[in-house]
Amino acid sequence: MKPQNTNPGPLAGIRVLEIASMILGPLAGQYLGDLGADVIKLEPPEGDLTRSIGPRRSPLMGSFFLSSNRSKRSIVVDLKKAEGQAILRSLLKDTDVLLHSLRTPAANKLGLDYETLKQINPSIVYCHVTGYSDDGAYAGRPAYDDIGQAASGLAQLQTAVAGQPRFMPSIFADKIGALHASIGMLAAIAHRTATGQGQQVEVPMFESLVAFNMAEHQWGFCFDPPIGPMGYQSVSTAARRPYKTKDGYLALLPYSDANWRSLFELAGEPQIMDDPRFSTFAARQKHFREVWDEIERQAARKTNAEWLALLSNADIPFSVVNSLEDLTHDPHLESVGFWTIAEHPSEGPLRFAASPVDLRTSPMRMTRMQPRLGEHSAEILRECGYDETSIANLTATGGACRGQDI
Repeated sequence: MKPQNTNPGPLAGIRVLEIASMILGPLAGQYLGDLGADVIKLEPPEGDLTRSIGPRRSPLMGSFFLSSNRSKRSIVVDLKKAEGQAILRSLLKDTDVLLHSLRTPAANKLGLDYETLKQINPSIVYCHVTGYSDDGAYAGRPAYDDIGQAASGLAQLQTAVAGQPRFMPSIFADKIGALHASIGMLAAIAHRTATGQGQQVEVPMFESLVAFNMAEHQWGFCFDPPIGPMGYQSVSTAARRPYKTKDGYLALLPYSDANWRSLFELAGEPQIMDDPRFSTFAARQKHFREVWDEIERQAARKTNAEWLALLSNADIPFSVVNSLEDLTHDPHLESVGFWTIAEHPSEGPLRFAASPVDLRTSPMRMTRMQPRLGEHSAEILRECGYDETSIANLTATGGACRGQDI
């Protein structure tokens, strides 16, 4: 994450209180932390569930947690206790952004509804990430990533490839929801800067993923009444896949007439462009299955290395198919400093992926290593005005504010 850059970041001075677990909320919080916000992660005594998921070197520091919780401080607060709720109210007085993933009845029970909080802090930006909008027929239903993929049509889109609905091998719903949440919070912060007004921001996973899918798949339903079916056929087919080479796989997508002409010249068969099925963009769109069959035939004739040598300077979109492990030593990622190895005080060397958003004047960067459970509890209590005796009582065994490092 280019930690050598000491620019405080565009969100320096903004305090975010994150009451969220798993991925959607924490990943959105991490984005704001990397932008310079002071993100305080409020955790229950047992910690975020992801602390216990994935490989780890020490308890409650699993890889799943490490990947979505850098650039934050951690305070443990037992919200079931009156003292814990008092700590929460103290935190909220000086909070610019509240980010939470509690279902609405649970949030209301804790006094974390927007109407209550704006009485405490009128300018607060209140972001609620949830499964379904509270205004809709599915309000209050529990939802995780698989549920979002199923509900949004994403799982059904896999039928063309797998013969039945399948989940993507990635937590799309959570990560897309996190991106929408960060956009919403940034817009609300900008609005508050301009007007002094806070506001409520709701980011439902279901609606976020439906909007994501419909960017291309609305198709004929862009019109009312529809003038064609839903679904972008060119991408919703089993024929759309990497092509097998002699020793691996290749993604190849010539687009313009010049791309196609160049490809067949490189393959040693320029006469293929004389075939009316291949000669124009419109013809290739109409005969896309035959077009893909021809690319498959050509790809199989050479090795990955041979294709790389031919295509590297040909201005034809292509890539070999990387494994996840390949990405750790990809030449391009290495050349842009995408990976950073940093020393965590308790976990040792950790690898970080950089933000793909490169702000040249105020870059995103890791501002803090991932916190141990409750690592900053005492520190944050002092900032809230608690004296040392009160802190000692709150952090004692059985107190409302515990931590791994207290």
